[in-house]
Parts: sequence; C-alpha cells; structure tokens
Amino acid sequence: DVRGNDVELSRYKGKVLLIVNVASRCGLANSNYTELGQLYEKYREKGLEILAFPCNQFAGQEPDSDEKIVEFACNRFQAEFPIFRKVDVNGNNAALLYKFLKSERGGLFGERIKWNFTKFLVDKEGHVMNRYAPTWSPLGIENDIKKLLEV
Repeated sequence: DVRGNDVELSRYKGKVLLIVNVASRCGLANSNYTELGQLYEKYREKGLEILAFPCNQFAGQEPDSDEKIVEFACNRFQAEFPIFRKVDVNGNNAALLYKFLKSERGGLFGERIKWNFTKFLVDKEGHVMNRYAPTWSPLGIENDIKKLLEV
C-alpha cells in the first residue's frame, strides 16, 4: 500500500478489480481520475474495487512522493479507491502484479505497457479478463464491469 505494507491480492477475492497505472501530471489524469471515481462510487457496494498504482516510467509524469500523490488524488478528485505505492510497470523492476497482468493480457504491441492509465479488468476469481488502452475511457468499461458484477 502507500505506506509500504504488503497487500495480499487474496484480500480482494470475490471482487471485480480494475487495476490502473496512474500519473498525476499526465494529460489523461483529469478524465481518468474523474471517471474512475464515478465508477467506484456507483459499483463499490456491488463488489468493484479500483486499485491505482502510480508510475513514473512515462515522461516522468509522476515524480512526487507517495504521500503527495495520494494527497493530489484525494484533494483534487476526491478519490476514495486505494492508491498504492509508486511502482514500475515495465522492465526488470516491474511489480510482480504487473508482470502477471501483462503475461495474461498482452497489448497491441506485445506485453509492454505503453503509457499511463492502462487498465486491466480482473474477475472475481482473479482471471485477467481484458486490457484497455490508456485512451479508453473508464466509463467505456462500465458494461464489462456490470457483466462481471452480474448487475
């Protein structure tokens, strides 16, 4: 988590997960944070969890400390979903979660994540169901989320 504590993904068993690499200074931040918040508010009680992982690997657009990143997301966008400690999503130091996600759902040009706000949708059993490009609107994923939540 943002305090450096390990979080077991088993804690989210039975939940539908939308996992996103975020960056506060990215041009996609406003629309993505806003729409992620809308999805979380609408479906949290029905079993959706959004897990945000700050990443500074793309044009240095997430240079701040973990605390400042959380402050930004919570103050500017009233983000209520979990925001984790900054991670790498590509390369030798990529977080294990991202190695798994990419191995399950490669992108158009292979496994590498190309930019901020790449989204992975995971079902209640932990299967990676889909990968969405950074420019794909979070609200554009709503129907896929509803199917997995069975609502």
